[in-house]
Amino acid sequence: MNIVLDTNVFLVSLASHSKYHLIYQALSNNFFDLYVSNEILTEYDEVISKRLGCDITDLKLRELLNLKNVHKIEPFYNWQLIEIDPDDNKFVDCAIAISADFIDILKDIPFPIVDTIKAEDFLILLQNDFMGFQ
Repeated sequence: MNIVLDTNVFLVSLASHSKYHLIYQALSNNFFDLYVSNEILTEYDEVISKRLGCDITDLKLRELLNLKNVHKIEPFYNWQLIEIDPDDNKFVDCAIAISADFIDILKDIPFPIVDTIKAEDFLILLQNDFMGFQ
């Protein structure tokens, strides 16, 4: 399964007490492939460091990039498909570039062309599939 994680989903999945932590566990156990671009990594860094501080953020991003199922790509085309929140275009561009199965998001916003999955539904999918994998 090829996934692009919205920054807020990645952030809330890091905490072991979070109901979304299964997403991070599944990623760490190679249950799905995560694709990121430089733009996405930059946003991860900016947002997560505000919550967790620079040292922990650096550690988490290094851990992330060392996983064999995390792939750094650079989309060659900027589609500019989201007008409501143009900053989210980086996720759509990455998803289109790798033919992602989903962009995992926390809130409902209109993402064109690419299938999205709410974090709640992704958790259910992972609980149904990943839990039997362990």
